[in-house]
Amino acid sequence: MRGYVVQRLGLAVVQVMVLSVLVFALTALLPGDAADVRFDESASPEQVATLRAELGLDRPAVERFFDWAGGVLTGDLGQSLVNRQPVSEIIGGSVGATLVLAVVTLAVVVPLAALLGALAGVFEGGRLDRSITSVTLVLTAIPDFVLALLLISVLSLQLGWLPATWVGATGDDLLASPELLVLPVLVLFLRTVCTLSRQVRAGTITSLHAGYVVQARRLGVPRRSLLLRHVLPNAAVPGVQELARVGDNLLGGVLVVEAIFAIPGFATALIDGVESRDVPVVQGLTLVLAVAALLVNLAADLVCNRLVPRTEVLR
Repeated sequence: MRGYVVQRLGLAVVQVMVLSVLVFALTALLPGDAADVRFDESASPEQVATLRAELGLDRPAVERFFDWAGGVLTGDLGQSLVNRQPVSEIIGGSVGATLVLAVVTLAVVVPLAALLGALAGVFEGGRLDRSITSVTLVLTAIPDFVLALLLISVLSLQLGWLPATWVGATGDDLLASPELLVLPVLVLFLRTVCTLSRQVRAGTITSLHAGYVVQARRLGVPRRSLLLRHVLPNAAVPGVQELARVGDNLLGGVLVVEAIFAIPGFATALIDGVESRDVPVVQGLTLVLAVAALLVNLAADLVCNRLVPRTEVLR
């Protein structure tokens, strides 16, 4: 187990390094830079050149990248080219809303998705299975932005039950105004619970038809014990793997949901950084998201191995 974890962490370091290079290169290929964005068309070339020199954008791209990478190794993510604010402070200011949104969504989704998926799998082909499968298929087919706009139109604009956006709110306001969370969490919940429950259902059906389960039934193993000790742990594996992918999206702030509800999270900060060509901010946010995604996937692999040990995978 320890060797497997070390191996995965080593691979993760290489992946983060490659991703950092790609993000820097792709950002450099965007038309214009922070100096061009800062000024309008009336600015003289001398003004743009002066600002570019002040921001250090006149240096070779390779030199700027290695300066940034050297700072990362010491915990310094650099400063914003737009407002000279440390990137770590920008990340700290945007992480609160995204984490609250992700944690609340997962806390609601995981138990309900596991329950619905297990019930659909155990009663395969029955009325309950057909009902759950039909509803999840319909919700999966609706794009996030359409679902969000429908909920805003009905629950906010027509009924007036909930606020339509987070305009004027921050992550710190959530404890005092939890109603801000209802609509975005509902959108994420309806999409996420469908994918997770379908994975758990598939895993449950596969486990129920496995040879060892059929043999255990013949030997008279109680159905409850069989489900709790053998079927459900195996059925949870595809659900945990899907949950890791869902966690990646949630940690990224779910771009569409943040944009529609004006949530001041990671995705919003990333969009602002790209629009202003603020390379240090884009790199810092991408690096944090990449590390978080790799850790989430590593945790999912370890949980799957704990549920269904496969010693040959961990050698």
